[in-house]
Amino acid sequence: MAAAAALAQTASEKPSVDVRRVGQRISCQCGCKDSVATCSMLECHFSKPAKEKIAQMQAVGMSDGQIVQSFIREYGQGIYLAPPNAFGWIVPYAAVGFGFVVIWLFVKRYRKPAPVAEIGPIELDDPAIEKYKDQIEKDMANLE
Repeated sequence: MAAAAALAQTASEKPSVDVRRVGQRISCQCGCKDSVATCSMLECHFSKPAKEKIAQMQAVGMSDGQIVQSFIREYGQGIYLAPPNAFGWIVPYAAVGFGFVVIWLFVKRYRKPAPVAEIGPIELDDPAIEKYKDQIEKDMANLE
């Protein structure tokens, strides 16, 4: 009985790859901002009949472009979802890269290390250090 129920699904409940391919290029009109193929609303009043209509048009032998043009004629140019082009893929990555460059320049400009004062050679006049210095000199002389 489960097998019969699975086979009885319509084109809108389990769309084929061809229906999904065309549905990706058509905007759902239920207000969800998804395509007909990806509309996630349960019992959507637009995507379910649209998928069935796409399946019927494909069964008649219409091409993908003809089906999309049919929907554009019926619902207007706003229904067409253009596939993403190279510009749409490059801009987000370019914006992130530009942001990193701006941050790097900002940090480079405003993060300056504190200047170290020039103190010259260190001269210590401590008698204890002189005693050790003399001891080191004697030990070095004994080594030779």
